[in-house]
Amino acid sequence: MYDRSPPTDPRIVDRWDEGVGWIAHPDETGKRASYLIAGSDGVWLFDPLDIPSLDELVADYGELAGVAICSNYHARDADAIARRHDVPIYVPRWLRRLEGRFSSTVEWCSSTFGSSGFELFRYSPLPGYDEAIAYRKCNGTLYVPDALGTAPFYTVGSERLACYGVIRLVPPRSFFEQFDPDRVLVGHGEGAFTDVGAALEDALAGARRRLPTALRKHGSTQLRGLLAALGG
Repeated sequence: MYDRSPPTDPRIVDRWDEGVGWIAHPDETGKRASYLIAGSDGVWLFDPLDIPSLDELVADYGELAGVAICSNYHARDADAIARRHDVPIYVPRWLRRLEGRFSSTVEWCSSTFGSSGFELFRYSPLPGYDEAIAYRKCNGTLYVPDALGTAPFYTVGSERLACYGVIRLVPPRSFFEQFDPDRVLVGHGEGAFTDVGAALEDALAGARRRLPTALRKHGSTQLRGLLAALGG
């Protein structure tokens, strides 16, 4: 499900004026995506997996300002990268599973990642399930670590963006109505950059109707993913 070995053939999957996204292990089922996003205060890494060219990639955009974590299950390589660059790891206060996991300096956040311009929104659809949705309004960048994804084990039919697993039972339409994104970046799969509003609306409007198909096609894979994440 998740390849824990050092990546040897990472793939750049997204690139736009302010950033770049990559999948460190393109052949893994989990399709874990990482992002570099530049701003006026420097470069930010979101839920990063380390790759051999990462330091050069950061240098192309500026100096690293911080490493941002948005999911209880996305500690990934944040600690090693933060120590190498001597920057803090920024973690939303409600992601308590990450307490004690880092040797680097941790900045616990409530509403923003430092001066990155990203606002943080707590999403808690189920007891014990929390993640942070990050939104930079000035350029319409929305990052969703787990609730939405584009990886094959998320989508069914013609979906380009899809809700994860049981979230399809009560799709968070009202939650996502507060955003007007030009791009949706996700923690699993490539980002959505074209007809984003339509892709997001379709993901939410059709989520419950497509749940039986999603369970039939991806139920066992998503369960394996959950168990693998809990063990990581």
